[in-house]
Amino acid sequence: MRSLGQRLVPDETMQLRVPEGGIPTAPSGEPSIPGGGRREISDDIADIPSEPDEAGRTAPSGDSPTTASGSRASRRADAKAALPGRPGTRRRRKAPKSAPAARLTAAVTAATAAVVAVLGPWLRRVRPHYPRPGRTGWKRWVPTWRQAGGAALASFGLSALTLTVAYAATDIPENLNSYATQQDTVYFWADGTPMARAGWVQRQEMELGDVPEDVRWAVLAAENESFYSDPGISAKGLTRAILRTFGQGSTQGGSTITQQYVKNVYLSQEQTYSRKFTEAMMALKLDNKMSKDEILEGYLNTSWFGRGTYGIQRAAQAYYGKDVSELNASEGAFLATLLKGAGLYDPSLGAANRTRAQERWSWTLDRMVKIGKLSPEERAGYRTFPKTLESNPLYNTGEQSDYLVELATQHAKKAAGISDKDFDRGGYQIYTTFDKKRVDQLTKAVGAARDKARKDNPKAAKHVHYGAASVAVDGRILAIHGGPDHRKQGYNESNATTVPAGSAFQPFVYAAALEHGVRKSRDGAPEPVTGETVYVGDDKVPVTTPEGPYWDRSGRKVAAKNDGGRSYGQISLHRALANSVNTTFMQLGLDTGLDKVRATAQDAGLLRSSLGAQVPALAAGSSTPSAIRMASGYTTFAAEGRHTEPYTILKVTRNGHKVATDTPDPRRAMDAGTAAEVQSALTDAFRTAYPETAAKAGGEVAGKRGTTEGDTAAWYVGTEKKVSTAVVVYRIDLAKSLEPLPLEGLGGTIADSVPYGIWSEALRPLG
Repeated sequence: MRSLGQRLVPDETMQLRVPEGGIPTAPSGEPSIPGGGRREISDDIADIPSEPDEAGRTAPSGDSPTTASGSRASRRADAKAALPGRPGTRRRRKAPKSAPAARLTAAVTAATAAVVAVLGPWLRRVRPHYPRPGRTGWKRWVPTWRQAGGAALASFGLSALTLTVAYAATDIPENLNSYATQQDTVYFWADGTPMARAGWVQRQEMELGDVPEDVRWAVLAAENESFYSDPGISAKGLTRAILRTFGQGSTQGGSTITQQYVKNVYLSQEQTYSRKFTEAMMALKLDNKMSKDEILEGYLNTSWFGRGTYGIQRAAQAYYGKDVSELNASEGAFLATLLKGAGLYDPSLGAANRTRAQERWSWTLDRMVKIGKLSPEERAGYRTFPKTLESNPLYNTGEQSDYLVELATQHAKKAAGISDKDFDRGGYQIYTTFDKKRVDQLTKAVGAARDKARKDNPKAAKHVHYGAASVAVDGRILAIHGGPDHRKQGYNESNATTVPAGSAFQPFVYAAALEHGVRKSRDGAPEPVTGETVYVGDDKVPVTTPEGPYWDRSGRKVAAKNDGGRSYGQISLHRALANSVNTTFMQLGLDTGLDKVRATAQDAGLLRSSLGAQVPALAAGSSTPSAIRMASGYTTFAAEGRHTEPYTILKVTRNGHKVATDTPDPRRAMDAGTAAEVQSALTDAFRTAYPETAAKAGGEVAGKRGTTEGDTAAWYVGTEKKVSTAVVVYRIDLAKSLEPLPLEGLGGTIADSVPYGIWSEALRPLG
């Protein structure tokens, strides 16, 4: 037996027997089987039994040719149906599925073939023949109207498709560029005029409603009169810009206000075709996303107007010194002129600029009349070019204004509850209490004293400092002198708690005694005192307690020294204050109670942190208040015993909206009678020290000088017309330490006091 197709057959079946007459040929029309008609037997039909043919011969299935009535296929089907496990039907093997991409390709190919089959004849008829047949010479190259029209339609369709895709692909960024979001903070004098600004970018956002309608239409007349009706771009303008670009080699003009706004806040200022195309697409999309008023508001707040300013609010302040809400149509027309190029139209930059600005200004007003936004009668009223400021008043000087800004910033953050992070974002308008005239006078007076010191004693003057401040009785800080130049010295001399107050502290000791009385014995009741109460005023008299002399830690009796070593004998407290008798007030402080002296000084306005230790030297002026706090303390006496914390902020707004602020309220610090007596004594002190000038002042001036042991500081604190001003002169080498140095004559003498000279020159209290 031999194996054949997985079955055993007798060996003799493997022999090929040729019948008589040779191998029969295939019926007509059916090809013969190569290889002598032999085929391999498949597995699924290997067990099918052979059947006898018409001649009675038996042949293996598959080896004999098919017949018309009993074909091979029918026999296989019958045999297949008879196989075990396959009843009734024949199971075929499934072909593997093709990949999705292949199926898609096949579908597209079929669809394309169908389209070509339908449109092919028409396409062959309309197919252009170019160069044109049947023509000679140049006429062969002239397209037919069909060809030209087809090309135009194809170009239009392609362009429309390109623009549609570009529009869909263009996104409006969520974040604006840095210059479009940054704002500055502007500080104003008490009279509302700009004082200084802080921040990298001069810009303040304003709501469109705060911009006068005439000013808005001046901008629209000059830049884009069809703004409210166009789709965000101008086909005419773009065409003109392209023609100019080809003629001059750079992209120019043709931008609507929407396009300019897009350029300001989203794109760079580079002049390229790609930027121009992106600008147009973004303008179209932005015009559908934002209202026209929102776009105009953004444009007015981000445009460049020259003089370092962005936005129409800062431009109004830079060129006219006022808010945009105060501008008229004429001034608005000039600001609209600057949008064409501030470097060409700012009148302060030259005569040619002024001529150009006048022509453009006049043209803008005429355009407003033409579009019906300004009546001819109103236009007739604007014949004179509006005069502008010569320079931007918002630029800070780096000198005194920086000290003012520093102090106002501290107070604004506290009063309005603004965090450092929020304040650094800018956009605030800080209206201060500072009086420009007083600041200028104080700066001038200190400058004169500084120059004199450098001339008389240049070595000592190298480290001299002058702190000064003026405070009204209602707490407003009207003026300060912080130093020679904030850029060179950030240390604010008016707000420094560095040097002792000396005898200038005596009014607080006097007020404490008048309020609380004095104790002569440890267990005795307080005894009231008045201005007529007498104390010893001799030089170097030791102070005493109910138990005896007061000894310091080194074992020495504590005694005060009077100026010039002068002794006064028995002297009234009123007169002792007028003459600045140190020994009297050191003893008075101990009798009153040093704790009560500290409390009274703090209630009157001195900071707790600046008050001296609770030892006899406290009554002699060991406390180190600043010039601001000394002036504030003296206002308590002039305000009949009521004290208001010093402040520098009248109002805070942000982008035109008011920010809530806390303004200090007055409070009772001491009895009105106590304050009146101290004020009376200070008035006599001024008359005693400066009788001639006191007579000219008409009794409205009260003040007192202050000296310190070791001559480390010289003070003068005085009140004139409900304003107290404190001036201190001292020496400190900031490069080494904050320890005061002897004045070496820079404080002057009792008769020629340098602090008093500055005080009188700064306030001009005598006329």
